Amino acid sequence: MQSPTDADAHETVSTAFLAELKSHIPADRVLTGGPEYTRALALFNAAVDVRPSVVVRCASTADVQAGVRASRNSGVPLSVRGGGHDFWGRAFRPGGLVLDLTEMRDVQVDVNHRYATVGGGALSSDVVSAAERAGLTAVTGTAGSVGMVGLTLGGGYGPLLGQFGLAADNLLGAEVVLADGSRVDTDAEHHPDLFWALRGGGGNFGVVTSARIRLHAVPTVVSGTILYPIDHSAGILADLGGILQDSPDELTVDVGFLPGPDGKPTVYVAPTWSGDPEVGNAENGPVRTLARLGTPVLAEVGPVARSTTLAATDGMFPPGRMGAIRTRTIQSVTGSIATVLDRAAQEFTSPFSAIVWHQFHGAATRPALGSTAFGRREPHLMIELISMWENGEDKDHTGRSSHLRWLEETHSALEPFSLPGGYVNFLGPETPDQVANSYGPNTERLLAVKSAVDPDSVFSATPLPASTADA
Repeated sequence: MQSPTDADAHETVSTAFLAELKSHIPADRVLTGGPEYTRALALFNAAVDVRPSVVVRCASTADVQAGVRASRNSGVPLSVRGGGHDFWGRAFRPGGLVLDLTEMRDVQVDVNHRYATVGGGALSSDVVSAAERAGLTAVTGTAGSVGMVGLTLGGGYGPLLGQFGLAADNLLGAEVVLADGSRVDTDAEHHPDLFWALRGGGGNFGVVTSARIRLHAVPTVVSGTILYPIDHSAGILADLGGILQDSPDELTVDVGFLPGPDGKPTVYVAPTWSGDPEVGNAENGPVRTLARLGTPVLAEVGPVARSTTLAATDGMFPPGRMGAIRTRTIQSVTGSIATVLDRAAQEFTSPFSAIVWHQFHGAATRPALGSTAFGRREPHLMIELISMWENGEDKDHTGRSSHLRWLEETHSALEPFSLPGGYVNFLGPETPDQVANSYGPNTERLLAVKSAVDPDSVFSATPLPASTADA
């Protein structure tokens, strides 16, 4: 599908709408065309082909409020850009107004109370780097280029999950601009239903212009990458299953399949130990044991700053490639599941694709299911099926994208072994059955909050299920 020209985009919005925006926001930050506008359209996933009419480079909460009110007054669809890492490009809506928060990246660390106040456009790497300077760290995902707020609102799996819970569990409060343009501060005592919904319900309730994030005294982790030949995947995955079942909170391990240095698929093991570094780095300790499940192709583990591990993941998955993602949730990697995953890895259609599953255990399982909006608290594994390729689509003999075919076939092959629902940050319109089950018993309360604070659905981020009241 061809994108409209800058002129076409400009013509889709009225002069009155632009005048209202520019009466509150400097004109050079209201973009409808030109080089700055084009640069503002760059997202992580180059496959996204959605073109908004106007991009507002927000520098303050007041800018956000002005944008929300102008959108409501004119009926122009509204979206919010934080890190711009979403695979579906939900930072943009066709012909819409984008509130671009990428200049709102300030991070202020309160060392004494161990929290950070984070701008709505701050990246995970911004937060971790600022915290490290104070001997602290934040609970993030595995990539530094992901927006901190977006990650947190959807839940936020990550390598510190076993010790400190989800990113959402570490949200202490937020400043939010609501659908009528008003500003509220929310936490456990102020607007508690909104605060509840923000912890797992996604960016569907307002614009989070800043958030208070709990920090932890873990300046250094023991982490790294271990790769094994795929020929021995069955035995390695079986051994890993036993180890992970009994792993302490301090050890969280990502496992999967990645192309190795020679391009052949390998078994990928990425441990993170967030406890005493001497224990984690001991030769017979919990991390180095994972490098003795066979003869590794690569084993690089040791004490490291979390900012370094985030940068390493960013290097593996740089912006500008085309891609798509699907997710499944399983209880464990059984023999049947291992067979499906091994076959999928052997059939990678690109050297940039990957399969990774994230361990959900320890501290993340202890909050009551209804304590936040996040829809699953029992131990499980969340699988990412990641198809990435360079520009220029590779078609199979039927004319379909071979990369998307691989993705959908692998996703379907896992369905019989999977739990209902899925991780909302990785769900899109292609999987309505998973969306319908993504919040479980929290669904009705979540939809009630949505109806109360955004009855006209001004905000549309990660997918929300339909009501189950009449089901």
